[in-house]
Parts: sequence; C-alpha cells; structure tokens
Amino acid sequence: MLKALIFDVDGTLAETEDLHRQAFNRAFSELGLDWHWSPELYADLLTVMGGKERLAHYVATEHGEPDAERRAQMSEIHDRKTGIYGDLVTKGALELRPGIARLVGEAKRAGLLLAVASTTSRPNVDALLAVNFPEGSPFDVVACGDEAERKKPHPDVFVLALTRLGVAPGEAIAFEDSVAGIRSALDAGLPVVATRSRYTGGHSLEGAFSAVSDLGEPGTPHTHLSGIPWAGGVVTLAGLAAWHGRAGRPPSPAGGTASPRREDRGRQ
Repeated sequence: MLKALIFDVDGTLAETEDLHRQAFNRAFSELGLDWHWSPELYADLLTVMGGKERLAHYVATEHGEPDAERRAQMSEIHDRKTGIYGDLVTKGALELRPGIARLVGEAKRAGLLLAVASTTSRPNVDALLAVNFPEGSPFDVVACGDEAERKKPHPDVFVLALTRLGVAPGEAIAFEDSVAGIRSALDAGLPVVATRSRYTGGHSLEGAFSAVSDLGEPGTPHTHLSGIPWAGGVVTLAGLAAWHGRAGRPPSPAGGTASPRREDRGRQ
C-alpha cells in the first residue's frame, strides 16, 4: 500500500540551482573575492553534492588545499550565501515546478505522508516551503544533508526520511532529478519518478520507473522521456497508486530493479 511520497528539493520541488549559483556569486562579491561561478562551471560543480562540499571542492581545485584561515573564510562564505539565498526566495524569486503543488495537495487530501529528503541546508528548505506554502508546510518530515552522515549518492538522507515517517521503502515513492539522487533513492530501496531540471538536462535518468520533463498539469502536459507513461501527460496520485499496487516492487538494496518492459528498453 502506498503510504508516502518523498521529494528531493533542488531541481525537483523547484528550479533552485541557479538561485544558489547567484547567491554564491553575491557572497563572493560582498566578501571581496574575485571568484565567479558561471552556469557552465556550476553545472560541473553540481557533480559534488551539498553546497559546503561544492565550495570546498572548488577552493581545493582552484586555489589549493585550504589552511585554517581559508576554512574559516569558507564557513563565512557559506553562511553569507545561505542568507542571500533566503532573501531571494522570500522576495518571490522561486516558484514550485509544474505539478508539485497539485500532487502534494492530492496526497495530503488522501491522507498520505509527505517528506523532503535533500542535501541542501535546512534554512534553504524552510525558506522555499514558507514562501510556496504560506498556510503551513504540508510536509510531515524534512530530512536534510547536514543531518545525514553521508550525502547523496549515498542513501542516508532517504533512510532518515523513511525512519522519521515510520514507513518501509516499499510503501513510498521518491521524486528526484539527478543521477546522484536516483542512486540515493534506489539504494534506500525506493522506486523513483525522475523529472529533468535545468542543470540535469544531460543526466541519464536510468533506474527511475518513469522519467518525465515535469509532473505536468491538466492542459499543460509534460514530455514523456522513458519508463511508464502517464494519462494526459500528468503524474497523478491515482496513477502512482495504481502503478504501486500493480507493479511497484522496491529495488534491491544494491539498487537493482526489475527488468524494464520490452517497450522501455533502450530509452533509459
């Protein structure tokens, strides 16, 4: 029985990544650094999961292993960036991706549990949810990267979300947008719906039982990419429950899935 939906944040709930990039660049400028992350550079940096880790990777790669002074500066940069990002979100710079509010509402009305499982920092998640759900967050659980021992592609944050929800992997479905996120969810035993985002356009979405451009809205259907299709180009709770009840088998702990249907082979 389907009991819960678990959502990634960056690129899944909203197209947050470029706002993170802008916030980093403003933090660099405010702190007197001549660093600048272009969209092309940021796309490469996104292979490193987590803002703090991304910054550390950039510093080590471009400026050498940091000493104590540089590490303190990196902490200041990230704190400043988090504040800038929160301000941008509060001013309405981000909206939820197509279909998110609709599907979350359907799940809530049906009594399903909802969770966030993200590598981003908790203040970033709180800011996004506060703006887009002004009457109160519909999510029962928020699990963030700083609370998990290891970040994606490790399964820790999804395992943490499942534990807090009190549901088994076979009773939930995850929503992701990246290779690392899909791997994380699969290794936690969760089936995955994948949506392409701005910075994951070149990612293989293999492993997801369905991959689409977005969740779709009535009258504004998504583009089907691979796996199972959705009636009308819209991912609905009824459709998810039907798939789960008919064919939903959680992946093995190693991330293996059942063989795709013949018509899906070669489209992953």
